[in-house]
Amino acid sequence: MKNNTPVPSANSRSAQLYRRGCQVMPGGVSRNTVLRSPHPLYAERGNGCYVTDIEGVERIDFANNMASLIHGHAHPAIVAAVTEQLPKGTAFTLATEVEVRYAEHLCRRNPGFEKIRFVNSGTEAVMSCLKAARAYTGRPKIAKVEGAYHGLYDYAEVSQTASPANWGNIESPASVPVAYGTPAAALSDVVVIPFNDPERAIEILDRHATELACVLIDLLPHRVGLIPASVDFMQALYNWTRANGALLVCDEVITFRSGYGGAQQSYGVQPDLTALGKMIGGGFPVGALAGRKQVMEVMNPLADKLLFPHSGTFSANPITMTAGLAAMELFDPAAVKNLNRLADRARHQLAAAIKVADIPACVTGGGSMFRVHLKPVAPKNYREAFMDEKETQLIKTLLDHLFANGLMMINTCSGVLSTPMTEKEIDRLAEVMLGGFRKLKDLL
Repeated sequence: MKNNTPVPSANSRSAQLYRRGCQVMPGGVSRNTVLRSPHPLYAERGNGCYVTDIEGVERIDFANNMASLIHGHAHPAIVAAVTEQLPKGTAFTLATEVEVRYAEHLCRRNPGFEKIRFVNSGTEAVMSCLKAARAYTGRPKIAKVEGAYHGLYDYAEVSQTASPANWGNIESPASVPVAYGTPAAALSDVVVIPFNDPERAIEILDRHATELACVLIDLLPHRVGLIPASVDFMQALYNWTRANGALLVCDEVITFRSGYGGAQQSYGVQPDLTALGKMIGGGFPVGALAGRKQVMEVMNPLADKLLFPHSGTFSANPITMTAGLAAMELFDPAAVKNLNRLADRARHQLAAAIKVADIPACVTGGGSMFRVHLKPVAPKNYREAFMDEKETQLIKTLLDHLFANGLMMINTCSGVLSTPMTEKEIDRLAEVMLGGFRKLKDLL
């Protein structure tokens, strides 16, 4: 593996591609997460847990396409399954057998998944959950955690980028828009609660008890700080929804990788609806919502009264269903356990590297995910995890060091593991991180 990225050149293939991209796409790309200075990296190929860019540089992939690749790149079993399906067709105005088989498989993984429907992204899965909750309860409002990312839907994205300048009092966090021009009506229908603060959260929810369709929660929210939800917090939200006729909706688009049936199985509470996505597509675009039969029936077109008409041109297309089923069959309980064990090793080694470097930093995470914070104590909520301009620049410096030494990371200095990884890749991560921490010592 090449460990040092060449100095960016204005004549490199990547630079040339980016100039072309800027002529036809806003910012030169279709998703902001791939932007880097002075230009994005362009992938040539991926194999297992390694990615080679078009300049010939190979890196260990701890980003895994924003946590969507549970088996890394080009897993032979997934490639074989998709290759067999491709000549048969990629999409039909007919149902397919593999849709049924995959639905059966996912429902067997979690007893709370009594019924399931497939969509095309995590954003669409969350959106569908919220619309189903409104249809079932007849109520307009939703509640969500401050700072939590749930995709692009107007209501779901509220307050994911709140800052000290606009987030308001912790006793009543403001509903802050992300996109300019977000309707005030959308903001007024979103109740924002602090993370892992049961007492404050319940006080806020009580003010809107008769209006709330659901409480939306990510059990390990990345943007909040990749901090696990506490058992007390989850139990409080569960009990409140039972007592007040609202639904509990879990966003497991990312966290489903944490357990065979998702992260929720560690909490002893069963949500009414769960949004899925990312890794369940086997490397292809996907989303799904699963939950209680009674709630899912709002989408049943054969019901006496259809409350939530629901469809999608590419929903449950046979390529995604084939890839997803192959991927999830491979991600059996033994694979889940091994991947989480490797992540424990990574978090332990990163904590040790921080101690050796003697810098004010910490590591958070759970399951097969981790995140490095340049803070002496692990944050407890979004406000504590918030990065000011100085920390943002320091994190960028650290990420640049990691890229230059053969590691790909998510841009918050977060990482997710894939099943092709071994202790060798984890040890390399710790080694490179230690070098990065030492570089930051004087700056900190």
